[in-house]
Amino acid sequence: MANPIPSRLLPDNTSIDENGSGSIAGCNLVELAEEYGTPLFVYDENHLRARCREAVKAFGEGVAYAGKAFLCGAMSRLVVEEGMNIDVATGGELYMALHAGIDGSRLIMHGNNKSESELRMALEAGVSRIVVDSFDELERLQILHKETGISPKILLRITPGVEAHTHEFISTGQDDSKFGFTVSTGLALEAVERAVKTEAVELVGIHAHIGSQVFKVDSFIRAVEVMAEFSNPLELPELSIGGGLGVSYLEEDHAPSITEWGEAVQTACAQTGIKAKVTAEPGRAIAAAAAITLYRIGTIKELEGLRTYVAVDGGMSDNPRPVLYGSGYETFLPRSMDKKRDRSIRMVGKHCESGDLLVREGWIPSDVAIGDVIATPVTGAYGHSMGSNYNQVLRPPVIFVKDGEATEVVARETFPDLVRRER
Repeated sequence: MANPIPSRLLPDNTSIDENGSGSIAGCNLVELAEEYGTPLFVYDENHLRARCREAVKAFGEGVAYAGKAFLCGAMSRLVVEEGMNIDVATGGELYMALHAGIDGSRLIMHGNNKSESELRMALEAGVSRIVVDSFDELERLQILHKETGISPKILLRITPGVEAHTHEFISTGQDDSKFGFTVSTGLALEAVERAVKTEAVELVGIHAHIGSQVFKVDSFIRAVEVMAEFSNPLELPELSIGGGLGVSYLEEDHAPSITEWGEAVQTACAQTGIKAKVTAEPGRAIAAAAAITLYRIGTIKELEGLRTYVAVDGGMSDNPRPVLYGSGYETFLPRSMDKKRDRSIRMVGKHCESGDLLVREGWIPSDVAIGDVIATPVTGAYGHSMGSNYNQVLRPPVIFVKDGEATEVVARETFPDLVRRER
C-alpha cells in the first residue's frame, strides 16, 4: 500500500482541488485528457523555466541544456530565453534547434561519431563549440578546414576512468567506453598535442561526462579530481563537467538538486586548483520532473494470487526506459490524487510483446475502473525523445501548461503521417 503520490515527484505547479482532482498550472488533468486525447505529455512550463534559472545560477553563462533529454522547437526557445545554451548530439537535433530560430552561437555540437556532413552543418551554423570525441573526427575537421577555412573552437572529450553508479548502458566515464579520449592510456594527452598543432581547430577546453542518472555527487567530485590533474597543466580556459545528474522517479529515491550538484562541483574545482571556467550540461534534471504522461485504461486483468494487469493506450513506444533500463515509475489517478493508493498493479502497454511494460509495481486507488485516466510522473526526459512508431502506434502530442492555459507544442501524429515517406 502507498500513500498519495509525493508532491516532490510532481511538477512544481501541481494542485489538488476539494474533490481530489489534480491540476498542473491551473489546468485540470482529466479535462486535458478529454481535450487532447491520450497518451499525452503534459509539461509545466514554469517548472522548466525554474530549473533552467537554477542551472544558470549554479554554473553561470555557458551552461547548456542537453537536448537529447527532450527537444522540440518550443523547448529550444524556452531554454535559450532562460539563458542556457543547447547541447545537440546529431544533425537532427542541430536542425531542430536551428529550425526553432536558435542562433548557432548558442549551440554546442556533441556526438561520438559525427559524420562529415554533420560537422559541415555545425560549421555552417557557426556553433559555439564542437566537443571532439575521436582522432577520426579531428581528421574530418582538418579536411573541412581545407575546404572552408573555418577553425572551430573545440573541447576534447576525455574519459576520466570514473565509474558512475548507474545502469551500464548509461555509464560513460569508465575506461571501457565508446566515448572520448582515455586519460589512463595516454590517448587524452595525445589528442591535446594533435589539436594544438593543427590550425584546423582552436582548442579551448576539456570535457567529460561520466554517465546519466547519477545520484552520488561523489562521482562528479572524483571526475573533477581526475580532470584537474590532467587539465590544470594545460591552462585551457574552459572545463565542462558534462551532465548526468539523477532525478527521483520513485517514492524512495532521493536525488541532489541542481543547486547542490553545482555547489559540490564548484567547490571541488576550487579545491583542486582549477582556474578554468567550469560549466555543465544538465538535461534530465531540467526536464524530467516537469512532465507527466496521461494514459487511458483499456483493460484490467485480474490474476488471483498473482497480480493485476492494467493495460493502457500507450506503452514502450512513448516510454522505453522501463524496457531498456529496468526503470521504475509511480502511478496515480488524476481524478483522485488525495486517496490512498491501496491497489497493486502492473501497468502495461498495447504493443505485441510481453516486454511492453511501463510500471512493474504501481499503486493506485482500489476503485480504479475501465476508462479511467491514469498518470505516470517524472516523464519529461527520454520519453518523447526516445519514442517510436512500434506497431505503427501514433506518437503522442506534447502540451505546455502555464497560468491556466494549455498550448500544444507538438501535435499528435496522424495515420497519414505514418505513410508520408512511403514511395
